[in-house]
Amino acid sequence: MQGHQLSERERHVLEAVIQSYVETAEPAGSRTIARRYNLGVSAATIRNTMSDLEEQGYLYHPHTSAGRIPTDLAYRVYVDGIMNPVRLTPVEREELGRQLARDDMPIEHLLSRAAQVLGVVTKELGVAVAPSIDDAVLEQLKLVPVSSERLLIVLVLRNAPARTLFVEVPNTLPREAVEKVAGVLTERLRGSSLKAIRTTLHERLRDMVETSSERELINVFIEEADQMFSAEPNGDGVMLGSAQMLVKQPEFASNEKMRDLLELTERRDVLRSALRARGEAGALTITIGAENPDPKLTDFTLVTATYRAGDMKGVIGVMGPTRMPYEKIVALVEHSSRLMGDFIS
Repeated sequence: MQGHQLSERERHVLEAVIQSYVETAEPAGSRTIARRYNLGVSAATIRNTMSDLEEQGYLYHPHTSAGRIPTDLAYRVYVDGIMNPVRLTPVEREELGRQLARDDMPIEHLLSRAAQVLGVVTKELGVAVAPSIDDAVLEQLKLVPVSSERLLIVLVLRNAPARTLFVEVPNTLPREAVEKVAGVLTERLRGSSLKAIRTTLHERLRDMVETSSERELINVFIEEADQMFSAEPNGDGVMLGSAQMLVKQPEFASNEKMRDLLELTERRDVLRSALRARGEAGALTITIGAENPDPKLTDFTLVTATYRAGDMKGVIGVMGPTRMPYEKIVALVEHSSRLMGDFIS
């Protein structure tokens, strides 16, 4: 059942129930809705409409004597077609920019601070993912011998920080061979993304060398291409705000729910997978409850936006219970993503 199939009265009642539950965390009854919202109909009519919405899968009873609570489907319909987008005030935009702006910070530190700030202003768990350099374009490749069997590789990228890593070579290689291979690699790989280089390196390096030393070094590049031209940043690339912001939410009042939350914040693999997939989706993404592919996230909503910095892109947003003020959070997340793109660029 989609939102456009609801009658106007059903849409108004559903909106009122959602707003009431978001504000109070208490199931909404028909009398409460009639008293708090000027819908122009009686409590009895509201009660009948809520019953219809329950039959259609938009509301449910937590127990027989309670009012109704919105389902994941209700929130989806609300987000897609009922809620009215809000705009941050100039003061709110200026304050958010002031708290995030730190010109002297490395990217990872800046994103960690952004996750903390966004968590505080939304009262949810702020999340951020460092930029993926998969689409970063190679400008130059440098090889620096640091010992008889070790080389430092420097990938100079366009509009992105240089990537450095060490690689072991089986034998001492002549400096001339190292310099020649570095020059030819730059010539053949310059202007390509790291993603493209990983998948086409063998073809690009075919018949490019003359001596055994050069061939030996080229074989190292071919064998280690996935590591050398990887898009993964240092660590897992996932930054989280303080879980204390969620601890205060009534959804996590029980010890069991609290344990689930804390376990989730420690399972960076689950969050990394979910957040990196969102980076590919682009723009604003809202995933509600059971819409999340991982069952560990079925009690949560993720609201994220992709930020871009040159050839790189990352993700910033919040995670919280499905009961959240979506209009305000969407506005804060979207503005934060624009700020992060500007700051990192």
